[in-house]
Amino acid sequence: MRDLSKTRVRVNTAVIELALGDITNEDVDAIVNAANPSLLGGGGVDGAIHRAAGPQLLEETRTLGGCQTGDAKITRGYNLKSRYVIHAVGPVYRAGDESVRDLLSSAYRRSLEIAAENRLSSVAFPAISTGIYGYPLEEAAPIAVAAACDFLASQNQIKLVRFVLFNQAAINAFKTALADLVRQRDDVEYA
Repeated sequence: MRDLSKTRVRVNTAVIELALGDITNEDVDAIVNAANPSLLGGGGVDGAIHRAAGPQLLEETRTLGGCQTGDAKITRGYNLKSRYVIHAVGPVYRAGDESVRDLLSSAYRRSLEIAAENRLSSVAFPAISTGIYGYPLEEAAPIAVAAACDFLASQNQIKLVRFVLFNQAAINAFKTALADLVRQRDDVEYA
């Protein structure tokens, strides 16, 4: 049994939690893919999701016409446990460029908007843009958890947001970001 202390917070009617693992194994309504603008697969999380979902995912993403950075699109999950994949395109990191912060926040927000529009109640995210796109975990984690908290504070559709992270360093960065939110906001508390 994993230690859940300091890895779960409550916002409104929802819970945000952190988990160490492989996002392709998540049994949630939708997993979020850290996609590239073509939506046609790639390396890292993107490649793993395409491999696990099977060739039908690529067939469907070919019909979507790509996706702008900061936006997201939804497909079926095919061979995944999750019914859907939300393909979010995060920015390539550029130090000192404020627009990348806004684009990363937008990728998380748009993913949650799409989940709510499709009446989904549980969503699992990777740490978008922190792989080949080079976003430092210590900068990306606060953006990710703040975007999720801001969205969840004003809605009741989504009940669970899980950040499925790839190593202990990522877990630690996200734990720190959650702790900062608990200290800064009255509407966020440990669950």
